[in-house]
Amino acid sequence: MARKDFTITVEARETRGKNEARRLRVAGASPAVLYGAGGASVAIAVNPKDIKRILSSKTGHNTIFEVAVTNGETTPVMIVDWQNDPIKEHLLHVDLKRIDLTKSIRVKVPVHAKGDPKGVKLQGGLHELITREIEIECLPDEIPEEYVVDVTELMIGQNVRASDIPLGGSVKLVSPADAVISHVVALKAEEAPVATTEGAPAAAGAEPEVIKKGKKEEEEAAAGEKKKGEEKKKK
Repeated sequence: MARKDFTITVEARETRGKNEARRLRVAGASPAVLYGAGGASVAIAVNPKDIKRILSSKTGHNTIFEVAVTNGETTPVMIVDWQNDPIKEHLLHVDLKRIDLTKSIRVKVPVHAKGDPKGVKLQGGLHELITREIEIECLPDEIPEEYVVDVTELMIGQNVRASDIPLGGSVKLVSPADAVISHVVALKAEEAPVATTEGAPAAAGAEPEVIKKGKKEEEEAAAGEKKKGEEKKKK
């Protein structure tokens, strides 16, 4: 499940703005905001190592954990948005949303395939994983870490759709039911070169035999007319 029993401690911030954010980063912290679940928006400072550890975990941004604000509240939250420096990869900002554990929320869960499709081993087809995550709605405590679909029995032309994934508990599918998760397709055959009657490929720019023969006859007739004209002049 995506619910984790650990708490990170954060500091409340009195001021906001670029100068304050720069000061925090120099001190090794990152600016953040805590909001949602009917509560007020609170400016906080977080340890970027804590956030990166959560984002790199198996449940990633779907992880529900506790945030303890110094001299303030302790509440379950999720990471809903974050920004990294494109060059130095430092955490520039993060949004934490309070979670009401009694109400369903929408999240995207990764989907993985397992097994070697028979359509690949026996028929020489190509297996493709089309959709790598699906969107669901469920209670926070029932968010799955991932879904795994078995593609062993897939033959060419067969697929697994979102509606084929078994959902349990309070989980409801939000993604289109007919969305293709994985399928096996036939490899495209290469086009064979056009062959002549001799079985060899036709040369580029080669002229048909009938045209060649017609040209030769015209050339011979023109030469004969020229020769007759020269003989008449001699007489």
